[in-house]
Amino acid sequence: MGKIWTLARRELAGTFFSPLAWVVGALFLCACAFKFCPPPAFWSGSRDAFILVPHQQASLRGLFEMMGVAMVVAAPLLTMRLVAEEVRSGTVETLVTAPITDAQIILGKFAGVMGFYMALLASTVVFLVLMLIFATPDAGVVIMGYLGMLLLGAAFLAAGLFASTLTRYQLLAAVIGIGVVSLLGIFPGRLAPHLPAPLNQVAANLNAQAYLRDFARGMFDSRGLIYFLSLTAGFLFLSVKMLESKRWR
Repeated sequence: MGKIWTLARRELAGTFFSPLAWVVGALFLCACAFKFCPPPAFWSGSRDAFILVPHQQASLRGLFEMMGVAMVVAAPLLTMRLVAEEVRSGTVETLVTAPITDAQIILGKFAGVMGFYMALLASTVVFLVLMLIFATPDAGVVIMGYLGMLLLGAAFLAAGLFASTLTRYQLLAAVIGIGVVSLLGIFPGRLAPHLPAPLNQVAANLNAQAYLRDFARGMFDSRGLIYFLSLTAGFLFLSVKMLESKRWR
């Protein structure tokens, strides 16, 4: 366990010193701010698309759903360098020959990027504070919404980490990661209404955003918990196997 946390601290420090991570974080928070309280010029448009606008019921549900969509791009960008950069620079050879297992390497890298994500998620509490000033948010929506974002983020970051094990090129890892996460977070919901039975039900069951919406409504759904944990464990397992294969190349 000590080796995992040592590697996690190294990855967390590397992420905090990465300009790209700060750019991704800044864009993520800007998108949240625009969704939460847009400029007055947008009040006359689709008012129901925003949260804190005059003469409209305010709820954090829409903010959580928007953050889930933003993570489709943010997660692969945050994870694209984790293994791909090690392979490109040749340091992966030193890493896999060190007295640490492949599983510990993957878990350490995952824990490091999860630490940054949790810090990013914690920074959105400012919107909760503003909501408390101007409205009375539902406690169930807040708690379940953040739990859903934590679970969804873990699954998407694990998928991005897996994509980073597939190539030595960071940009390609990001593209692959966005493609994989999109298959879970965007396409199932778009395709389900147009597919015949039973494929429509299969697509609906694979829709990560649908499970997040349940959490954002303040509902605790064990199916969503199992879904996100299964995705996280599955992608971490695949990442370990891909890293193991690099020992023989």
